[in-house]
Amino acid sequence: MASHVLALRQDDLPAGGSLSLAAATRVLYVVSGHATIAGVPVAENQAWHGAGPCTVGARGETRIWRWELRRGASAEGDVKLAREVDLAPGDYLMRCDRVDFPLGGVAYTHTHQGPGIRVLLRGRFRVEVDGHAQEIAPGGAWFERGPDPVYAEASREELTSFVRVMVLPRALLGKSSIRYVKPEDQARPKTQTYAVFVDAPITV
Repeated sequence: MASHVLALRQDDLPAGGSLSLAAATRVLYVVSGHATIAGVPVAENQAWHGAGPCTVGARGETRIWRWELRRGASAEGDVKLAREVDLAPGDYLMRCDRVDFPLGGVAYTHTHQGPGIRVLLRGRFRVEVDGHAQEIAPGGAWFERGPDPVYAEASREELTSFVRVMVLPRALLGKSSIRYVKPEDQARPKTQTYAVFVDAPITV
């Protein structure tokens, strides 16, 4: 399999600031402010996907979370989180979505059909990945490999949301990637809601 790296960076741009990016398969999510990316206006809580070189401009103070998928074994520069992912050459899907939980919401034990990096937008999140638990605060990022079982609980005191980018099989275009580990969880009511920003076919 060809080795790739999925990396997450945070770009904080002042009003009128800009950033020039070399070609890479990427998703940019505007956390706050308003950006123009490759000539396209992107508002707060919206995302953009592209693979070519691009310029990012800020129309006011703007924070952006930037995911990039590159061939290689390491991520250069300042990153929030980077992980190697093994992808056979072929057709995939790059998905960016936001997941919102009510107070005390639970993500029952599940897996996904591809790797991804998540970052907490608000609230608090306790995540158990393959039996290893961590407490996530706003701005904190974590990686899920895909086949490892995950169980998570949202804060009981404040609403919780995270944004993620996953690399998935192309056949999942427009479809959920989640698989519940326990049969009894499949039928339980699910309280989380999803907003998909990017569901883009890619080739690696």
